Amino acid sequence: MKLDSKDIEILKILQENCRLTAKKISNKLGIPISTVYAKIKRMEQSKIILGYRAVLNASKLGMGTTAFILASVAYRVPGNEEPLSQVEIAKKIALFPEVQEVHIISGDWDLMIKVKARDVHEIGEFVVNKLRKVKGIEKTLTCMVFKTAKETTEIPVFPKNTLS
Repeated sequence: MKLDSKDIEILKILQENCRLTAKKISNKLGIPISTVYAKIKRMEQSKIILGYRAVLNASKLGMGTTAFILASVAYRVPGNEEPLSQVEIAKKIALFPEVQEVHIISGDWDLMIKVKARDVHEIGEFVVNKLRKVKGIEKTLTCMVFKTAKETTEIPVFPKNTLS
């Protein structure tokens, strides 16, 4: 699907404030409300827009400690003929409520996991009592976040973006 300049502008507006009505967006862009509504629906149906969420302040909710955890996967475990699936292991890890992101990565590690918790102790409890008990997790390296310079859910969209 190719995005035109109005699609791009709508995406920028929605990323900034997804609570704006189609009418307010149409007023901002100077296009009919029916066009805005149709464009949003088309982008939802084509999975360019995946959903709408509130962005919460983790610190104010007592979950201000962030860690990135690198994990190594053992693809073969004793007593199991079938090799383990990295994708299935990532899906199991993603089910833990502390986990915000799970990425299958290249390099010396297999997975990168972003976790939010109340404090360092809670991160440690997660690693020792949950993550390391997932079948196939061989070793972990926990990187604590001291200060965050930027954390966003926004995707940069530019006029030259096209999707097929």
